[in-house]
Amino acid sequence: MWRSNPKAWVTRKFFVEWVNLVFGPTVKKYLQENNLPVQALLILDNAPAHPPNLEDDILEELKFIKVLYLPPNTTPILQPMDQQVISNFKKLYTKHLFRRCFEVTESTNLTLREFWKDHFNIAICLQIIDQAWLGVTTKTLTSAWKKLWPEAVAERIYEELEPGVSVEEEIVSLGKSMGLEVEERDVNELIEEYTQELTTEEIQELQSQQHSEVMQEIGFEESEEEVISTSEIKEILGMWESVSQFVEKKHPEKVATGRASDLFNDTCLTHFRNILRGRKKQTSLDMFFSKRPTGESEKNVAKKAKTSEDI
Repeated sequence: MWRSNPKAWVTRKFFVEWVNLVFGPTVKKYLQENNLPVQALLILDNAPAHPPNLEDDILEELKFIKVLYLPPNTTPILQPMDQQVISNFKKLYTKHLFRRCFEVTESTNLTLREFWKDHFNIAICLQIIDQAWLGVTTKTLTSAWKKLWPEAVAERIYEELEPGVSVEEEIVSLGKSMGLEVEERDVNELIEEYTQELTTEEIQELQSQQHSEVMQEIGFEESEEEVISTSEIKEILGMWESVSQFVEKKHPEKVATGRASDLFNDTCLTHFRNILRGRKKQTSLDMFFSKRPTGESEKNVAKKAKTSEDI
């Protein structure tokens, strides 16, 4: 199911629509075709797009679906996709990306920087994603359930798990072929660094940073006579959150009010969020630079910067 959304991420409204129009009917058809009891359990984590009272919004003919929410802060432990599936996929993606870099730079005079800047785009990225996902085996997907539902995973699956070092070795080999100083621990650190999905707040902050950078380029600055206190902004945003949640829950015209809410949110409140996040970003930068380890020499810092630049 595809829907237009200016923020490009799932909202509660879209999620409820998907459950009623796609997930529910598909599950019901599958159960009936396979002569199974028409019962289903939908397990959700605490992502912002998952309504806390989803069962209230499920259509009457789909009430056979029961919803279970994972406890807070347990997603990395209980979410099946977090049990090596995502990690393996990222390693495979990195391997195919390195291979693509090697093949292009080996057959041309392009540097890695030139490849990354002018010869890597969304289409190529999607192709590599497809290759990487095809490399995730059935054994990996099955074994991912061993913590959440041990009885569902045969004992032989534990014994037949593919070794986890081969992909890292391939990445290291490809990296060294391109003249990069890379070791297995570098690969593992790279994968580990991105194990946690971005939260809603982090995504919004990224959007705010991009917006602020654009505004700065065109000479936009917060004028002194229009300075608004941080507490005022937080207070008004909190009020809006309460109002929007009340309307979303109580108003019968879900589609119309949802559009109106999104329009007001994007048109009126984005400005104040950008001010607030801009201040938060500056505070975070000040704290980061002030907390740099004193034992880290300028030489090491320069080396890290050069390594990041080369990659």
